[in-house]
Amino acid sequence: MKIERTNNEILIRVSNNTDLTGLQRLLDFIKFREIASGSKASQKKIDGLSRESKRNWWAENKSDFLK
Repeated sequence: MKIERTNNEILIRVSNNTDLTGLQRLLDFIKFREIASGSKASQKKIDGLSRESKRNWWAENKSDFLK
């Protein structure tokens, strides 16, 4: 693995046999952190949005699990 910093980005080079699923999860987490770093939302607001999202998801999908 090689990490290189340029003027406006960081380049990470990994071998071709790297697990793509794991790499994608890592990149998704990094993207989340990048987006969240600019957020001014409080933890209380984030927790509320999370509960609401889960509640809405369950309302839409519970029939797939309860048969």
